[in-house]
Amino acid sequence: MKKTTILLALVITASFFTACKDGGNVTTKINKENLEKAASRDLEIKKGTALITLDKKVYDFGTVNEGDIVETSFMVTNSGKTDLVITNAQATCGCTIPVWPKAPIKPGETGEVKVKFNTNGKPNRQQKSITLTTNTESGREILTLKGSVTPKAKI
Repeated sequence: MKKTTILLALVITASFFTACKDGGNVTTKINKENLEKAASRDLEIKKGTALITLDKKVYDFGTVNEGDIVETSFMVTNSGKTDLVITNAQATCGCTIPVWPKAPIKPGETGEVKVKFNTNGKPNRQQKSITLTTNTESGREILTLKGSVTPKAKI
C-alpha cells in the first residue's frame, strides 16, 4: 500500500511538471488581432447603448376609402453616443410594408422609416403595428398606423 501511494504521488508530480513546461512562453500564444478587437469593442461598450428618438410613434391616417394606399414616414433620430442599427422592421400583416435604413445611423443623425398600408380588403377600423428591431437598450420600438377605412359599395 505504501509503495502504491508513493508511486501515485510520483506520477502526479511528474504530470504537473510536464504539463507546465511551456508556462514561461504563454505570450507567444496570444493572438494580437483578438486583443485589438476586444479593445475596440470595449470602447464601444463604454460609450453606452444607442438611443432612439421618434418624431411620432402613432400615425392616424383618418378616414380613407378601401383600396387606397396610405403612406407615411417616421423620422428616427439617434440621440445616443454610439451608432443606431435597425436590423429589422416587421409589420403585423402583409398589407403593411416598412422600408428602413440599412446603414447605421450615427449619433445626432436622422433616418427615415417609410411605411405603406394597402387598405384593399381591410374595411372599417384598422390598427397596424411595425416592430423595429434595434441595438437600443430595449431592443425594439413599436410604430403604429391607425384609422378608418370606408368599405367599398356592395353591388
